[in-house]
This record gives sequence, C-alpha cells and structure tokens, in this order.
Amino acid sequence: MIPQPRYKKIYGSARLRFLAESIQSLFERELPQYFGPVLSERLAQEIVGLIDAQMPARQFLRPGQCVWNAISAQTRPDSPRRRLVPVVLTLTCEEDARQLAQGMRMTQVARQAVARICREAQEQGALLSMRDIGLLVWRDNGVVSTLRQQWEQAHDQLLPHPGSLQDFGSCLTHKTAIVRKAIYEKKDPRRVASETRHSQRAVDRYLTDFHRVKTAYQKCPELEFVCGTTGLSRHLVSQYLNLLQIKEKKS
Repeated sequence: MIPQPRYKKIYGSARLRFLAESIQSLFERELPQYFGPVLSERLAQEIVGLIDAQMPARQFLRPGQCVWNAISAQTRPDSPRRRLVPVVLTLTCEEDARQLAQGMRMTQVARQAVARICREAQEQGALLSMRDIGLLVWRDNGVVSTLRQQWEQAHDQLLPHPGSLQDFGSCLTHKTAIVRKAIYEKKDPRRVASETRHSQRAVDRYLTDFHRVKTAYQKCPELEFVCGTTGLSRHLVSQYLNLLQIKEKKS
C-alpha cells in the first residue's frame, strides 16, 4: 500500500472543519445510496449559499435591523413556485429615537417605519405584506394596514407591497388611487403608472373597470346589478362606487 503524503495525512481531514465539507460528509455517510461525491458536493454548496443569504455577517447589521424572508417581487404569494428573498429591514433607527425625544407621537413614527421597511424590501427585490410587518412588530395586520394607508394618504403615494403591486389580498387602495389620479385629477395614465409603480397595462385595466362600473351604475344604481353586469367583486365595485359618489357630491 502506497503511504499517503505527509501533507495529505495532516491536512486532508481539515476540510471537514468547514460547513460545506461537513454537509457533504453527512450526505455521503448517512445516505450513500442516494448521494455520491458529485451530487453531495453540489447540494452542500447550495445549502451553504442559502445559509449565507439568510444569515448575513453580523457586522453588516446595524442596531435596530433584522433579517426577514419576504416574497420575491418576481413571484406572487399564492404561486406554487413562489420564492422568498432574505432582506435586511430597519425596524428602528437613530432618527426614530430623535423624533420621539422631540415629542413626535409613536403612531406617526410607526407610519414612517412602515413606509421605510416597505421601500427597503422593494430595493432588495422583495415585497413585504402587512402580515409580515405585523409579525415583526407584534401587531395585527389590520393595524399595520391602517398605518400604511394613513402614510399613503398623507403623502399621496402608494407604498410597495403585494396588495398594491400584485393585486394580492383585499387591498384596493391602489386601484381607487389610480382612478382618482387619472380621471379626476386628469393626469396622463403614463404618469400615473410611474407615480404608482404599476404597469401601463394594469392602469388601463383599472380605468376600464371603473368606466364599466360607472356605466352600469348610471343605468341601474343597484350594487347587485353592477356586480352582475361587470363581473367584478362586491368589494371592488363598492370601492369604485364610493369614489364615484364622493366626486359627484363635490362637483
């Protein structure tokens, strides 16, 4: 038997001190019938990559920040092929503390924080749901939705989240906001699409739906008739009719 070189004898097993090699060794030892050297090495590298992505080095996290797995902006939450993206979120920061020390109400700071982390998630290729934020701050998602809507109304902007960008959930604020901007404020639909971060196709669809609701309502002002004629949900039709009635009273 040819003796092993000294360097291999001394350092050959040192690789098992590292995570990828440890995982590979586990596969080969416990499941040899399924994992050969090539497959086990590849899977080990994938697992290490996943761990690295979800556990960034501590020096990259500032006090007040956390890591959260949010839905990728490229997939829908209800998709069987949905993908999660690890994102770093700033739950609180020095500016929050400074504003509170100056007498700003906690509710107002919370609104700003909701806006901040929604934008941070989008910048990292993900979208935060109100349930996500609720879990992070120990609040019901309805409370978080109210904070978000209050910020949006105060700033006349829509924050990025699955409800506003992917038509997911019961959020309809973005649809009525788009209609209001395009029809009642007479803004160019292309500008509205840019301001609300929606595709032109989505904006055109919302405007078409609103006109269908308006036409049906003018023919017969009954909710059931409008829903049956347009094929839209009661919730959406009610939102459009509410906007229509508010604007008619002001005109």
